[in-house]
Amino acid sequence: MDIAGEDGKQQPHLVLAHKLFLLSHHDVDDLTKVDLRADVLAAVKSDDMASLYESLAADGVLEMDAALLAEMRARIDEEIRKLDEKIADAEENLGESEVREAHLAKSLYFIRVGEKEKALEQLKVTEGKTVAVGQKMDLVFYTLQIGFFYMDFDLISKSIDKAKNLFEEGGDWERKNRLKVYEGLYCMATRNFKKAASLFLDSISTFTTYELFTYDTFIFYTVLTSVISLDRVSLKQKVVDAPEILAVIGKVSHLSEFLNSLYNCQYKSFFIAFSGLTEQIKLDRYLQPHFRYYMREVRTVVYSQFLESYKSVTMEAMAAAFGVTVDFIDQELSRFIAAGKLHCKIDKVAGVLETNRPDARNAFYQATIKQGDFLLNRIQKLSRVIDL
Repeated sequence: MDIAGEDGKQQPHLVLAHKLFLLSHHDVDDLTKVDLRADVLAAVKSDDMASLYESLAADGVLEMDAALLAEMRARIDEEIRKLDEKIADAEENLGESEVREAHLAKSLYFIRVGEKEKALEQLKVTEGKTVAVGQKMDLVFYTLQIGFFYMDFDLISKSIDKAKNLFEEGGDWERKNRLKVYEGLYCMATRNFKKAASLFLDSISTFTTYELFTYDTFIFYTVLTSVISLDRVSLKQKVVDAPEILAVIGKVSHLSEFLNSLYNCQYKSFFIAFSGLTEQIKLDRYLQPHFRYYMREVRTVVYSQFLESYKSVTMEAMAAAFGVTVDFIDQELSRFIAAGKLHCKIDKVAGVLETNRPDARNAFYQATIKQGDFLLNRIQKLSRVIDL
């Protein structure tokens, strides 16, 4: 079983996790779900994932077949018996490395059959038999893959911290670069798009984590997170002109138009491309929970970019630039202005937008006064205590 993705394939359980996500998605049509259900059942049967089969049957995703469940359980018990015999044999007759390999084999078997707690417990046992930092890191990667399968963010966070501590003891660049992609995916899945973009961009030329997703998907995530995280100059330098991105971006529907029309201020084309991308964002298990947030952030970026060029502009001109109605722009901007996302005001009578971008020096002056007031209040409180 290839868990490290060395043959360029996605880890099978993460493929299964995505199919399970699509099965629960209301935008996926019933006909597609029939095929997905067949794929899920085949995957569950091929890896004897008895516990997962039981829970999916309980949730009504799959039909319960008691005979099939009993068969899977029997095969699991038999395989564990064999693995335990190998461990006992290695401990009695062989060296430390053979003992470690026997324990690792049992860990990987628990991962394969979807026994999360037993797999984590066995990985800890295997870690106790492991000396080399690189091998300990590989165990952390196995743990991270379990975390992403179950979307257990607490487990992922602790595993990333553990991996960073291990790197202080040593570790090779290849594994360090792989960890950046794992951490980037965790940041994206927990709505820290700025850090995700930074980590993904650092990994563009060294990407080897095919066990998580394909390179095309990696570029898709990199562009999406960068658009709402980078300023215009950085976006041009790191994304728009990046040769690694240019080589792949055309393979992902609407992505090239989305990025280039934003940078080239072609707002009609941008909105067409953006609406084409929304379906892909909705059907991505890591991005879907943040769909509405991401939609808002992208629109904030594009409206801010448009208004940057003007002291004032008519609503009609802005609506024409975006290919929408004046009423739509009015409603959109009203929400963003009220939320403090855009620095402008609407003159409804004249039908004009007036920008009031905050001056950086003035903002610094206001912050200094605020901090000064806070400090004086603290000193006054302290003096009262001392007088007492």
